[in-house]
Amino acid sequence: MQRVATTWRRGEIRVGLVPTMGYLHAGHLSLIKQARRAVGKRGKVILSIYVNPTQFAPSEDFSRYPRDLRRDLRLCRHEGVDVVFTPSDKDMYPADPDNAFSTYVVEERLSSRMEGASRRTHFRGVTTVVAKLFNIVQPDVAVFGAKDYQQAGIIKRMVRDLNFPIRIIVAPTVREADGLAMSSRNKYLEGDLRTNALILNRTLKQIQRSIRRKPFAATRLKRQVRSRMNETPGVRLDYVEFFDPETLEPVSLVKRGAHAAIAAFVGKTRLIDNVRI
Repeated sequence: MQRVATTWRRGEIRVGLVPTMGYLHAGHLSLIKQARRAVGKRGKVILSIYVNPTQFAPSEDFSRYPRDLRRDLRLCRHEGVDVVFTPSDKDMYPADPDNAFSTYVVEERLSSRMEGASRRTHFRGVTTVVAKLFNIVQPDVAVFGAKDYQQAGIIKRMVRDLNFPIRIIVAPTVREADGLAMSSRNKYLEGDLRTNALILNRTLKQIQRSIRRKPFAATRLKRQVRSRMNETPGVRLDYVEFFDPETLEPVSLVKRGAHAAIAAFVGKTRLIDNVRI
């Protein structure tokens, strides 16, 4: 892959990268379309599929994370993806048993809250694997989804701090018809849990409606959200946070222009969502 990318760069062919963990859905397909628009007809779009072990904690769902490469490849062909890059663990984390992989890329400011507080080693794994993909693929543009809003912000900060010559595009969240943010983990939701999962988006919409009338203290909103979420059968709130959309710094007074993010367990499935207020 690296040799191919180098050849394209020598030919001044623009390259767009869409990093994924596979089990593609309409949200991923929207990222492909964004990448295609960014690089133009002569450019190349590369989609990577790699379920990255270093961003999962031992208690998380790495071993059962949904995988269907044949289906993913069919979707990529239909969308006109030029290359699907499917590295192995050996490709991404080369090491022999006596010399384990030990070099990581760590962002130390934006990653300390929200997802970083709940999943302590998650972002270390994300920034490391994305940096490696950037080095291998050498894209001009990389596209990420706004559903993982904090992740996108951290990637943008990494690109700035480490001088990657890459433009980062954050594409809008794609939702199911009923408002549930599209996620590969939605596959886990069965029966009533699928219906109960709608509480995330409905709660965020309620916050938007409230803030249109007047600002609210973040502590008050958090209490209301926790009560609302925990009253829903099978749902347990992990966190709700209100923050500046550029710096990701928490805000004490929630008003128009702020951002809200929420994470909750629906049954055993952990879901996230966010909105601009």
